[in-house]
Parts: sequence; structure tokens; C-alpha cells
Amino acid sequence: MRSVYRVLAGLVAIGVVVQAMAIALAWFTVIKDVDDGLVFTKDSDANAGHMIHTIVGSAVIPLLAILLLIVSFFAKVDGGVRWALYVFGLVALQFGLAAASFGAPVIGALHGLNAFALLAVAGLASRRAAGPGPVAAEAPATTTETTP
Repeated sequence: MRSVYRVLAGLVAIGVVVQAMAIALAWFTVIKDVDDGLVFTKDSDANAGHMIHTIVGSAVIPLLAILLLIVSFFAKVDGGVRWALYVFGLVALQFGLAAASFGAPVIGALHGLNAFALLAVAGLASRRAAGPGPVAAEAPATTTETTP
């Protein structure tokens, strides 16, 4: 279960990276289309980047966060439930910030900032599940002999 926890937390972090890539693809596609003479309005169809961002952000990452929280109760990761709750809370906040951003676009900056927090916390949760790092080998004991 520990490895499942680690993978789920890692997938949340990877999901955040996919989100950043998708939204960049979405808006650079819009800019290129406008430069090519197309018009972008509220009635325009979403492009591939928008669709990926919507699906990953509203379905995939929340599902991973819920699964991480459930697994955290069985994974025996030191502090695992707490870190899974942090991930879940940041995902919920991310969703709320996204919804609020449509009414007040400046909140979109907080949505972006929270994504960095989610990436960091999910990454840390994944690392915690890896357990302690390798133990450094002890240096051999040296003895000094004295000759009479």
C-alpha cells in the first residue's frame, strides 16, 4: 500500500505539470488562431489544450486525490494521512479558485500559485512514502597504533 500511496501522490504532481502544459497549449493555440484571422469569443469551441486542462483538472486530479486520501489510511506512511489531506485540501481549493476566477479574473493568479503549492505538496507526499533515504555507510574505524 505504501507504493500505491507513493504512485498516487506522484501522479497528482505529474497531473499538475500536465495542467500547466495543457493551459499553455490552449492559450498559445488561441493566440495563433487569432493571429491567423480567426475570432475567439465566449461561443468559440474549446481547443485540445482547454479540453485536456478541463478533464485533468476536474476529473483526473480530484479522483487521484480522493484515492490518495483513502489509501493513506492503510499505507502506514509516517504522516501520510496528514499529507494526503493537504493534497486533497489544495485540490479542493484549486477547484474553488478556478470557479471564482471566471467572476474575478485576478483570482486566476491565485489559481496558478496554488498549482505550485499542490505540485510541491504532492511531490513531498510521494517522497515521504519512499521512506528514509539510504543509510550512509559508516566509515571504518581507524586505529592509531603507537610503537614504544
